[in-house]
Amino acid sequence: MENFSFYSPTLFSFGRGEEAHVDQLVQRFGGSKVLLVYGGGSVKRNGAYQAVTDALRRGGIPFCELSGIQANPRSGKVYEGVELVHRERVDFILALGGGSVIDTAKAIGFGAVYDGDFWDFFTGTDITATMPVGVILTISAAGSEGSDSCVITHEQGNLKWGCRKTDVIRPKFAILNPQFTCSLPAYQTASGAVDMFSHICERYFTNTPAVALTDRLAEALMKTILSAAPRAIADPGSYEPRADLMWAGMLAHNNLCGTGRAQDWASHQIEHELSAFYDCAHGAGLAVVTPAWMEYVMEHNVMRFAQFAVRVFGCEMDFAQPELTAREGICRLRAFFRSIGMPVTLEEIGADPADIPDMVLHRAQKPGGFPFGSFVRIHPEDMRAILEKAAAANT
Repeated sequence: MENFSFYSPTLFSFGRGEEAHVDQLVQRFGGSKVLLVYGGGSVKRNGAYQAVTDALRRGGIPFCELSGIQANPRSGKVYEGVELVHRERVDFILALGGGSVIDTAKAIGFGAVYDGDFWDFFTGTDITATMPVGVILTISAAGSEGSDSCVITHEQGNLKWGCRKTDVIRPKFAILNPQFTCSLPAYQTASGAVDMFSHICERYFTNTPAVALTDRLAEALMKTILSAAPRAIADPGSYEPRADLMWAGMLAHNNLCGTGRAQDWASHQIEHELSAFYDCAHGAGLAVVTPAWMEYVMEHNVMRFAQFAVRVFGCEMDFAQPELTAREGICRLRAFFRSIGMPVTLEEIGADPADIPDMVLHRAQKPGGFPFGSFVRIHPEDMRAILEKAAAANT
């Protein structure tokens, strides 16, 4: 295990009806006027918007609104939000939604206290200050409610990039009521499950030795997702699997499972090009990329993949040919994604294999470009090969 520092200052308020206390939490963390950031009509249909705005009014907290945040959130809404903060003299940002809404709120937060363009923080500038951000979560997926990261797509150049990770942008609080996720379509529930599963895999596949404790933490979370996702999809109104998924999504990405170990993140970097090119759901793109990446890099450490197969999927260990066990685990992962309605090939997300060279070139524009990844360093020819595996995946 490597040396590490772990700081996770977010207050989590979990369970039915906890959103009724949002006014008290805003005031606790210094807020007196709120910018409420949300997406479309779903938060109004499921009651979250009404509950939150009622609580703010009861607490005498004025608010203005920024709506229309979409999946793979765009820079235009960030610029609009920064302007609203300045015009309305807002001192607290409240995200009502999932990862896209939360990431937009985070970007508005550090953009509003900066004299330059918020995009500077996605091209190398370190974030040193932000406005306080709170969260009412309505989608179990990205884990942004507890994370130190933020991803935005800049519309000029269609660049889906992440800012430099920093604890400065972790939310002050996050209210997690699993009931708000019961009205989600099955596809969104499944996509969220893939996203959180992949967050764990990015940490699990490591070159760091002697990480038994975090291995077991990661494996427990992965097994929980494998159990809860199908139950939540089969019975959308069932509270228990929704609760498991909501807490698993946060634990998958607050970096507890990544402490003391090198992390990879190659699958996410590749997927960002898919969602930039085709505007697919992030989880759907990860369902295509993650097993293909696994197949490509498996021989780097066959025993780690065999361990994954045995401990997470219950495969029988073949000690004479551990690579067979490793491959079986990857096959079962892909089958799981398929079983919950996720795509597993490029074609199924509307991607054209002919675009693979362009995606590789697009990636090269990003700061750092190539190589990327830690478990196996990914160069342009590797990224092409992984995407070609995704195009030819055995379904």
